[in-house]
Amino acid sequence: MKWLDYNESTQQYILEHWEKVRGMIPDKIIEFEGRINHKQDALAQEEDFEKSCQLNHEISELASRINDLWIWYRTTPEIKKKD
Repeated sequence: MKWLDYNESTQQYILEHWEKVRGMIPDKIIEFEGRINHKQDALAQEEDFEKSCQLNHEISELASRINDLWIWYRTTPEIKKKD
């Protein structure tokens, strides 16, 4: 279903729910940053190449999630009426 197919009250309800979810994004980013820091500390001590590669991969995945969350956080939908 397209955004304009929803009536204004449904759009408003969705936007209110989105704002609640959106408000949790910075906390999730902080959590992921903490996990990255922990993995970077482990990486600094790791001598096994395979384990180092795995840690680098995990760090990259978390960084990608953070990037995606920032994109979602900056998304600001609005109520629109059908013409």
